[in-house]
Amino acid sequence: MQERIDLIVKILDEKKAEDIKTFDMSKEEYFVKCVIIAATLGEKHALSLIDELKTKLKNKGEEFLNIDSSEEWSVIDLGDILIHLLTPQHRGIYNIEELLESLKKNKTN
Repeated sequence: MQERIDLIVKILDEKKAEDIKTFDMSKEEYFVKCVIIAATLGEKHALSLIDELKTKLKNKGEEFLNIDSSEEWSVIDLGDILIHLLTPQHRGIYNIEELLESLKKNKTN
């Protein structure tokens, strides 16, 4: 699993995604084991990131279950890994990082 996550982060970083963060959700009651969040420079950048992920990950046997993409936010579902690509503005609005961290904290309380 960690090798897959590292490869995804490397691909995103090489294609200039910004502020890439990973969240291990494997010990949480969440529908995926890992969430990866990255900021994009806009819709065209997000689409190029998706194309690069498809090209490089399909060769490694990854299965893309669903890709939902808009101008501000794209979500890629790999089954046990969820990748969010957001513009910085939408990332600030939705603050997924805070939600994921609160899920982890609530479990320990």
